[in-house]
Amino acid sequence: MKNHIMFSLFAAIFVIACNPKPRTDLLQNGIPLKMAEYRKEQVSNVIYALTFDIPEERQKPIPSKMKLDLSIHDLSHPLYLDFNADSTLLKSIKVNGQNQTINHQKQHIIISENLKKGPNTIDIEFNAGEMSLNRNQDYLYTLLVPDRASTLFPCFDQPNIKARYMLNVAVPKQWSVLSASSLKEKKEVGDKHYFSFVESDPMSTYLFSLVAGKFESVTENPGAFDMTLLYRETDSSKIEFSIPRIFDLHQRSIDFLKDYTQYDFPFQKLDFAAIPGFQYGGMEHVGAIQYRQSAIFLDESSTERRRMGSAKLIAHEASHMWFGDLVTMDWFNDVWMKEVFANFMADKIINPAFPEINHNLQFLISHYRNAYGEDRTKGTNSIRQDLANLKNAGSLYGSIIYNKAPIMMRQLEATIGEKAFRDGVREYISTHAYGNATWNDLVDILDKKTVQDLKQWSNVWVNQSGRPVITDKIEYVDGKIARFVITQNAEDGSDRLWPQSFEVSLVYPDSTRTIPVSISKKNTSVDLAIGLSKPNAIIYNSNAFGYGVFPVNTSDLDIIPNLEEEVARAYAYLNTYENTLTGNLSAEQTFALLIAGVLNEENEFVHGMLTGLANNLYWSFLNDQQRAEHNNLIENRLWVKLLQTDVNPNLKKNIFDLWQGIAYSEKAKEKLYGVWNKTVQIPDLMLNQDDFSEMAMSLALYEHSLAEIVLETAKAQLNNPDKIERFEFLRPALSSDVAVRDAFFESFKDAKNREKESWITTACRFIHHPLRQKTAIEQVPLALELLQEIQQTGDIFFPKRWLVATVGQYQSKEAVQHVESYLRNHPDLEPSLKGKLLQATDNLYRFNRL
Repeated sequence: MKNHIMFSLFAAIFVIACNPKPRTDLLQNGIPLKMAEYRKEQVSNVIYALTFDIPEERQKPIPSKMKLDLSIHDLSHPLYLDFNADSTLLKSIKVNGQNQTINHQKQHIIISENLKKGPNTIDIEFNAGEMSLNRNQDYLYTLLVPDRASTLFPCFDQPNIKARYMLNVAVPKQWSVLSASSLKEKKEVGDKHYFSFVESDPMSTYLFSLVAGKFESVTENPGAFDMTLLYRETDSSKIEFSIPRIFDLHQRSIDFLKDYTQYDFPFQKLDFAAIPGFQYGGMEHVGAIQYRQSAIFLDESSTERRRMGSAKLIAHEASHMWFGDLVTMDWFNDVWMKEVFANFMADKIINPAFPEINHNLQFLISHYRNAYGEDRTKGTNSIRQDLANLKNAGSLYGSIIYNKAPIMMRQLEATIGEKAFRDGVREYISTHAYGNATWNDLVDILDKKTVQDLKQWSNVWVNQSGRPVITDKIEYVDGKIARFVITQNAEDGSDRLWPQSFEVSLVYPDSTRTIPVSISKKNTSVDLAIGLSKPNAIIYNSNAFGYGVFPVNTSDLDIIPNLEEEVARAYAYLNTYENTLTGNLSAEQTFALLIAGVLNEENEFVHGMLTGLANNLYWSFLNDQQRAEHNNLIENRLWVKLLQTDVNPNLKKNIFDLWQGIAYSEKAKEKLYGVWNKTVQIPDLMLNQDDFSEMAMSLALYEHSLAEIVLETAKAQLNNPDKIERFEFLRPALSSDVAVRDAFFESFKDAKNREKESWITTACRFIHHPLRQKTAIEQVPLALELLQEIQQTGDIFFPKRWLVATVGQYQSKEAVQHVESYLRNHPDLEPSLKGKLLQATDNLYRFNRL
């Protein structure tokens, strides 16, 4: 009896040990940090064998299977697999060959039966989740960053549990399939083709990808190995112009990165797919990059600025193969690391491809405006952010990561030296290859290569938000500088100080004296300026290396257009714009400067920045009366410039885009109609079919009398089915009937109607355009109420883009009241999402303050 009791007690303990109960601190919606930390220690050697049987009919489910092999080291708690989809999609689960009851709670499958320490196999039959399976009529693609792999299949959806994948896909016969690894076998069975792929390299779940559908395919070997491109573009001029460039730019990127990192290309292959309406410019899936088709398919009409932007995008995504894919952040609080390196390397890669371009100027224009656009707002954030649950990781993305971080990284490289920085990066890559790393891991490596205290430096630049406002105090004695002190204060009123370097240029009638300045404290004396003659103007940050809002005087404005150095001139324009938004200069004053610059600037990159700043100032910071007063004059000046025959065609395209954006007067509409129907010719203006489609939409927005005929004609001129579908989708947003527009916007309450996110933001820009805001204001409360749901169902950039395209376009006090009411009624709004709202409405608040 005693032995029997002891055996029963042992058996009970064994059952308890092998069937642990879920922990409430771990089992939460999303992927809490505590769960991720526990699982990282619990499992290893993960392999997903996935099978998807994709039907031709879009509405039918996708039967799927997964065989999960893994090693388990800890059985004190259950095994939690993430599956953020409906429980009814799960059909069966077997653990080491034994059936288990399906236990699906809080977006997780809880497995507590038949597990053992060591190797385990779990088989799951299910229908694929479709939240992030972008299904179209004859193609689909996955987009799983940051935590969306678990919306497709059960997995450990955290970046530091890297796994290998074995993929099998059945598709209709006419379809192609692209994924991370090389094709092992393709066979025909009945009315389907079956694709089997070899085991992939190790990667994080967010990097798993699958593209399937009707695509054209081209394979070339530009030097490293064969690369395949899938695309749906039908414009022969774009195809002929773009395909050689696409392959060449990927090869250039690989060559540079292999040399810079001293690490060979890390994966089996590198293919890419060009997808219409893709949510981002690109996404760095291992071995199978996805691009927005319009971002990489250009033609002869594209400006040099657009060509370089396309090249930089390709270099950015190729850089991710090393920075992000090979070495991945340990947790998404360091997601900025992969983005800053990709942008930083892309800037280095494209220099040789565009030798005629001033790349310091390109860096300024690529990063500063967007970085300031978020960092000046009350919703700004530090480069590195806290993240308690992966479900909120999408809201970490933004211009602080993509644009301020490269500015910081350039300052860091200058601080420790280019060679020491490169050596540190090489050590970082080789040390953490195929693994995960944190920012502090990199800082520890770099810290050993410099006498600077990088941890303190990093704390200021990386862990704190905001920017400095620089002021000066200059005293003159007998026409000479006797005292020159620069003071920095944090824009948000805190006591933060930014150590940095920049140049100050003293402009004289016949010369310019440039002085290097380094600041690390509140007050810095510019001793090199003492004794110099009083200048006509002082241009701060003339090398565009520093970061912040710098002094500008009204008397300097006339000198800015005449500055010979392109970088100094460009930054002076941008700094003037920033001083306008801080209230130091009037919007009308700065707008006049920008328009003069548009009419006279000869550098395409500076010119492109000026047209963007002018357009934003016009719609966001001039009131209705000011726009009315300036409109005819501005339209006419721009139109006269367009008709001149001695204007560079690329500059002319910039001017046309700006003119089209404000051509809503009766006379201007008729001119625009004439350009659209080709009865009015603008010399040397190169336009393609997409440009004519956009003109048709502008005419409808401006309520031209023939708008409906124009739209029907424009649609008939399209021959690409993807572009026809987009055009038809946008038609209700262009309607002159308020009720039609309102009903269309209200249809966005259904998540199924928000699947094409790039289309949605375009539609919202039309519906909430400044010309329509007296009626559209009624829809602002709905736009705000949908915000939290959009964060849950949309991709990473959608919440901010949704806000910018809706409430972010407004100027009225009523719109401010709607935002304030929403914030009062949502006191627990997730902080980073509240930040996006404050970023998107910064112009609204500033306009009402100014």
